[in-house]
Amino acid sequence: MSASTTALRQAMDDYLSLRRALGFKLRRETWWLPSFAAFLEEQGSDVITVDIALRWAQLPVDADPSWWATRLGVIRRFAQHHQASDPRTEVPVADLLPYRRTRKTPHIYTDEEIHALMEQASLLRRPLMAATYTTLIGLLAATGMRIGEAIALDHRDIDWLRARLHVRNSKFDKSRYVPVHEETIDALRSYVTSRDRLRPPDRASPSFFVSLASTRLIYNNVALVFSRLRSRAAIAPRAGRPPRLHDLRHSFAVTTLLNWYRSDVDVERRLPALSTYLGHVNPTTTYWYLMATPELLALASKRAEQAWKVRP
Repeated sequence: MSASTTALRQAMDDYLSLRRALGFKLRRETWWLPSFAAFLEEQGSDVITVDIALRWAQLPVDADPSWWATRLGVIRRFAQHHQASDPRTEVPVADLLPYRRTRKTPHIYTDEEIHALMEQASLLRRPLMAATYTTLIGLLAATGMRIGEAIALDHRDIDWLRARLHVRNSKFDKSRYVPVHEETIDALRSYVTSRDRLRPPDRASPSFFVSLASTRLIYNNVALVFSRLRSRAAIAPRAGRPPRLHDLRHSFAVTTLLNWYRSDVDVERRLPALSTYLGHVNPTTTYWYLMATPELLALASKRAEQAWKVRP
């Protein structure tokens, strides 16, 4: 590895550290920038050029154009930063890989599918892993929490007496309390008992959910395990793509709205509460869930028609 290549990798590390210090929650950049550095080395270059950035961004060749554009965007932002210290750096223009951003319809899990996922998790070969993933999936389904919020929970964040979870510094640097049902608290207590019995006694961790090494779970590993569980549970896609872990959050929101409409609850009045519970910045974001399923959209439309008819 040349001195120039080493300097470029160090510049990437410094850039990531700076972004984190500014409060950005980096995920893709953490592994995409080193991947791009390796690609540059394979091309025999220690300088970022538009041509090399474009070729790297369009991998794999059969990926969705939105994926390519996202990858190129990561390189563009770093190149803009790095150009100040290395004027040879070329910055790809913003519309080099244009695409129309569309929100894809989420997979709304049925109760049977959630039970199937948890059952497959309970069958994992390692008992600690089985307990962790069974409880984690159950918590996500029961609360609609983001996966990052769940794996970031520490012991101190579980309020056993008030039956609530403290989500700290989540998306948009917001913190909130998430009330949970007593059955959920009981499931978390049961997990603590199993976890402390199964993990190495000399490896205490502040993290509530732990890996086999008694460390905090890593998102990439969780996503990989979930993919295996989804396949074993034979959950087929209904919207043209494999159901995601994040779709458990969508499923919670949609199910909550469906139950409200079916119970003739004033959804307009309740929606801000659901928005706060989910950690949305404003109810506008939560409104998108109304488009998630035909049944929900139909119920919302019917309610709107009834309200229109009773107007004086």
